Amino acid sequence: MGANIGQAIKRKEDQRFLTGNGRYTDDMNRLGQAYAYIVRSPLAAAKIKNIDTAAAKAMPGVIEIFTGADMAADKLGGIPCGWQIHSKDGSPMVEPPHPPLVADQVRHVGDQIAVVIAQTKAQAKEAAQAVDIDYEDLPAVATIDQALANNAPQVWPEAPGNVCYDWELGDKEATMKALEGADHIVEIELVNNRLIPNAMEPRAAIGEYDAATGHYTLFTTSQNPHLIRLLLGAFVMQIPEHKLRVVAPDVGGGFGSKIYHYAEEAIVVWAAKKLGRPVKWTAERSESFVSDAHGRDQKNIAKLGLTKDGQFVGLHVQTFANMGAYLSTFAPAVPTYLHATLLAGVYTTPAIYAEVKACFTHTVPVDAYRGAGRPEAAYVLERLVDKAADALGMDRIEIRRKNMIKKDQFPYQTPVALEYDIGDFEGCLDMALEKIDYANFAQRKAESASRGMLRGIGFSTYVEACGIAPSALAGALGARAGLYESATIRVHPTGSVTVFTGTHSHGQGHETAFAQIVADHFGVPVEMVEIDHGDSANSAFGMGTYGSRSLAVGGSAIVKAADKVVEKGRKIAAHLLEASEADIEFKDGQYTVKGTDRSKAFTEVAFAAYVPHNYPIETVEPGLEETAFYDPKNFTFPGGCHAVEVEIDPETGVVKVVDVVAADDVGRVINPMIVDGQMHGGLAQGIGQALLENASYDTDGQLLTGSYMNYCMPRAADFPFFKVGNHVTPCTHNPLGAKGVGEVGAIGVPPAVMNAVQDALKPLGVKQIEMPATSQRVWKAIQDAKA
Repeated sequence: MGANIGQAIKRKEDQRFLTGNGRYTDDMNRLGQAYAYIVRSPLAAAKIKNIDTAAAKAMPGVIEIFTGADMAADKLGGIPCGWQIHSKDGSPMVEPPHPPLVADQVRHVGDQIAVVIAQTKAQAKEAAQAVDIDYEDLPAVATIDQALANNAPQVWPEAPGNVCYDWELGDKEATMKALEGADHIVEIELVNNRLIPNAMEPRAAIGEYDAATGHYTLFTTSQNPHLIRLLLGAFVMQIPEHKLRVVAPDVGGGFGSKIYHYAEEAIVVWAAKKLGRPVKWTAERSESFVSDAHGRDQKNIAKLGLTKDGQFVGLHVQTFANMGAYLSTFAPAVPTYLHATLLAGVYTTPAIYAEVKACFTHTVPVDAYRGAGRPEAAYVLERLVDKAADALGMDRIEIRRKNMIKKDQFPYQTPVALEYDIGDFEGCLDMALEKIDYANFAQRKAESASRGMLRGIGFSTYVEACGIAPSALAGALGARAGLYESATIRVHPTGSVTVFTGTHSHGQGHETAFAQIVADHFGVPVEMVEIDHGDSANSAFGMGTYGSRSLAVGGSAIVKAADKVVEKGRKIAAHLLEASEADIEFKDGQYTVKGTDRSKAFTEVAFAAYVPHNYPIETVEPGLEETAFYDPKNFTFPGGCHAVEVEIDPETGVVKVVDVVAADDVGRVINPMIVDGQMHGGLAQGIGQALLENASYDTDGQLLTGSYMNYCMPRAADFPFFKVGNHVTPCTHNPLGAKGVGEVGAIGVPPAVMNAVQDALKPLGVKQIEMPATSQRVWKAIQDAKA
């Protein structure tokens, strides 16, 4: 470990953000730019009988109005899905068309129908109100139960019963046999509530077209610009990929919602060519509620078999997943390969069988949101384990320890496809118990009771899978893209360094953490390393940032490129020092002849590479720049234990979170401050899901929680000071030993919160409560238990 890795260096990028000098898509204005406003459907299900744009076109400032018919005339493709799932019978999932502008039928509130382009945004918005659309109302389905009911209205004619796919994983026969022979069966039915991502920066896009070269440029709020270039160029615009440049400048948060290719990106790029001028679109917050992909929205029915002494013998989980009206980019993978494969959790359950039925509804598409399938798996398991402990009269910690994968059992092959390479789940559990002061909880509970309050404690031991890989395996599982990462390192003549990475930072601190890695590798100051990301014209093809992959996959690509630079430098240094290449060692920024004090600094070698007056020109090309691709051998597996204490006022149902502990194993830590920050953010979002957030539709498909007036976001006052700690076991198969941290908070804490709420309410006879545990829901549960 060098002088920088492992140090809590302040984030380099924060200087521009804190001084108001960040450059976001909406900050950008192009010469001759026009403004777009999307006309969206106010209905969840309806046929479009007629669109009259005459009055709107006559309004001041209006340049043009386009509809789905205009796009169809230009033969644009639809928005593609990036992952394919096959059902139990081998048939492919139903993959309906997803046009950027719909021409005949809308399928959710917010569906794009037309785009008004004007000289100003205000003019475009005003004219949009004048577009007259004649609808024929159709019946809608908004929830999983509605969609899968007999004789339900159909979202798509090609999806009978509204089923997208019916998938399975695991050994059904062995699992059913294990459950039949179990001494105890514990069942639970849970709902994982739908969430709206709410990144601080709304989505925005600017399209440009250069008639002289035939090149397009898209500036967009994206987590993975290269993937957007691939999907937009090859599938929608149907142009050669080199003709499209995608730039994602500073991005103000994503949490998964900015991974996907959205219709607005296609609309502005296409419109820019039609009009011969740049076109800009920026979402309003209420628009984001009905256009950004939502998260979660699952129903789970789980059955756990145990022996008399509490050993797990079998687990059967049925999952019903809401896809929304269209298939978003990675949506089919979330309840399948990102969820069912994690149902072993941290336990040695020998037989597991998972079934997943995904359905279409007349709602906003659902896709990955911080954690993406892993929070849902942890929630099912950890709520079920607590219920099993109660049913058998066991301590909740004891039953976990009894079934937990032990440190000496790694690598551990689970019954649901994954092989964990390393971990110490019991070590994380012990750390959490110490930090939460579990030994003295009874005293705190009694003190709360003396004030008429109910106090509960909850635990969640979890594991997640990050850095989906390798590409060949991902392809076999349905991915329609590789899942490697690329990096190019350019050492300049004076020894300063520019790193081009295919990952993208939108709050993770890449410009600091990646610089720390490279600075240590080359023995140069962090200030001499600059990270360049977000522009498809600058870096080799990369897969962006999501699934906690940036350090484990992107950082590993950087290490591989840095190794190549060091090796080329070794050849140059050997020539300069008149020594054998095998006798040159590199350490702390110096190439030294072994056993001597003769050396050349990294900066001297870099200068020689660009001013090759004394240079091995016959065998080594001038310059010092290398590119590497890294395709991981396996997932990485962060894990840990979260512990939460809550206090509930039985008179009002208000739940107060009074203590939160997160003891996690995220692998090797590059920057502890950044890791802690990622943990805090994930914990806040996880607690928000558990207690406050819920996207709700009525039976007609109208979003009832379409603004902050009725979609409750957590605030700083809702949290205590978080206690976070790292219990590290380095990943065994990447050069950094990194696992991932971006999602662990959102995965581990929701079941811990809900288990704490359940623990507090247990003395009152409350059997089960669902997320979010709002004051109204808790109060009602208390009243129902009294009745």
